[in-house]
Amino acid sequence: MSLTDALLAPALGTNAAKPLLTHYDDATGERMELSGTTTANWAAKAANLLRDECDVEPGARVAVLLPAHWQTASVLLALWSCGAELVTDPVTAELVLTDAEHLDTAMGAEPEGGVVALSLDAFGTALSGLPSGVIDFATEVRLHGDEFVPWEPVPSDALAWDGASGDEVLAAARDTAGALGLDAGARVLSTRGWDTPGGLREGLLAVLASGASLVQCRHADASRLDHRAETERCTLRLPA
Repeated sequence: MSLTDALLAPALGTNAAKPLLTHYDDATGERMELSGTTTANWAAKAANLLRDECDVEPGARVAVLLPAHWQTASVLLALWSCGAELVTDPVTAELVLTDAEHLDTAMGAEPEGGVVALSLDAFGTALSGLPSGVIDFATEVRLHGDEFVPWEPVPSDALAWDGASGDEVLAAARDTAGALGLDAGARVLSTRGWDTPGGLREGLLAVLASGASLVQCRHADASRLDHRAETERCTLRLPA
């Protein structure tokens, strides 16, 4: 079982139609809600893109320079579906996934496998003016199917994140969930970024591993958070 399979397992089955990831952006007014099934479908589409267009194979090293966003969750799950290893340092990566803000950093790393750029637009608007050779995620991902079957099963002990195996990443996520008081059915409000190991582990992986659901707020307006926690029926709020 891949790390993605293990992380999504609690959200699928009888819970597949329930909200899993709800994303707010208070700078744009965006609200996007994904069920377990929709999250799995987006992860599969992204995995097909990474494998078919970027040659991401088991053992490939991939850096992700993206904010806490539902599309970021999709591509993280996608790279683990492919058996790739998430690496923090883009200079050591074979492929870098980035938004427009971090495009120069991604290009400067000169990854052998190239760069994939995400607009993070809710309506799938492409990024304009991309350098030659950079793949526009929004344009390409829509061409790929929402089911992904790896060419070979990804073992749970395959490297998944900066030298840690999928088993180790999953165990750490479950331990973190326990420390945070997360359990199945919890609904978590968070403004935490995912650009640090602790932020990613607490803000996304622990939520998924525990069977909880996430309300992620980007560019959060602090004056709206109490009302949002109430309307979204959140049971726990992560510290910023």
